[in-house]
Amino acid sequence: MVDVNTVIGEPITTPDGLLIIPVSKVSVGFASGGGDGSLKEHKGFGGGSGAGIKIDPIGFLVIKDGGARMLNIAPPLGTTIDRLVELVPDVLDRVEDFIDKRKNG
Repeated sequence: MVDVNTVIGEPITTPDGLLIIPVSKVSVGFASGGGDGSLKEHKGFGGGSGAGIKIDPIGFLVIKDGGARMLNIAPPLGTTIDRLVELVPDVLDRVEDFIDKRKNG
């Protein structure tokens, strides 16, 4: 039912050399139950089981000029702390670029 191409999709290459890879989250659940019935007239067993799968697209991995970046498509974050945590990778990338420019310039 689920293979690696479900989580990491087929890469898409644009004419300008941008590589875009879709990324999804897969959730799977299983449940089962049963019971014995013992009445004077009827004896028996009843049972059941079920399974479910849910696939949510979460974003795209964008690769360009040797660098990779995750472009999230999740709903907006609920709290300020969530937003700050989300911004940390971008801030680190910008600081690293600034330091590299200072070294080379």
